[in-house]
Amino acid sequence: MTTRLYTHPIFLEHLTPPGHPERPDRLRAIERVLDEEAFAALDRIQAPEGDEATILYAHPADFVARVRAAIPDEGIARIDADTTASPKSWQAAVTAIGAANAAVDDVFSRRADNVFVAARPPGHHAEKTTAMGFCLFNTAAIAARYAQKKHGVERVAIVDWDVHHGNGTQDIFWDDPSVLYCSTHQMPLYPGTGAKTETGAGNIVNAPLAPQTGSEVFRDAFLSRVLPALDNFAPDLIIISAGFDAHHRDPLAEINLTEDDFDWATGQLMQRAARHSGNRLVSLLEGGYDLQGLAFSVAAHVGRLMKG
Repeated sequence: MTTRLYTHPIFLEHLTPPGHPERPDRLRAIERVLDEEAFAALDRIQAPEGDEATILYAHPADFVARVRAAIPDEGIARIDADTTASPKSWQAAVTAIGAANAAVDDVFSRRADNVFVAARPPGHHAEKTTAMGFCLFNTAAIAARYAQKKHGVERVAIVDWDVHHGNGTQDIFWDDPSVLYCSTHQMPLYPGTGAKTETGAGNIVNAPLAPQTGSEVFRDAFLSRVLPALDNFAPDLIIISAGFDAHHRDPLAEINLTEDDFDWATGQLMQRAARHSGNRLVSLLEGGYDLQGLAFSVAAHVGRLMKG
């Protein structure tokens, strides 16, 4: 398998207040672990800055203008209680979008079988008209729409294993049967959405996990809900909202996964990508706030992407 990695120094310049869990050190931890010899074969590419027009694939123009206006000239500005912006945040967010869209191009042009995008800020909490939960724009949603518009894709599946429900992705695709959204997440937990009864146009599959559960419950949710939905949908592309905050070390939740669980889940999705999607799989970093747990989990995830 050819695995491509996108990242960029600009992602370190999206600054958050001292003590904020979504901090530049997250990417530094990932960079260190992926510099190890085991990852020498990674095809490393500097992320391109995105086309700002593609933001409109998932968000209306007035919302985009509000986010741009919230970017401060200096210091850190609060968008809500959890979400902040600094002078380079716009460029970081647009570059994250550029990397995700380039990853879509890569898997359709066969420049790579799969791609991991190590970017920040994350995106899956950003709703159509609301920036929240550390997220400014919904990168995964924009990439899904980009695949449809640029490559004529009929069906895109987004699988979200972040420990927090991707309310933004669900909001954007709520009534769109051309995009399947599957999520495993702790419940109850921020943002309070993600019940099994939330099904949209039949394209939303939520698999909430109770606090203090671990590998067995997570894997059962995949086997009983996520994977059958993928097989029924037969997507042309799989996008992973790859949050690693369900790791047992993470401070923001109470799900007790290990890096082996992320290795296993990656392998399961790669099997479905091979079966339905011509191996086309794009993975986008979302959460993960314990630096050791994040680094070990990303290493397991990317290692599985490389092995096939």
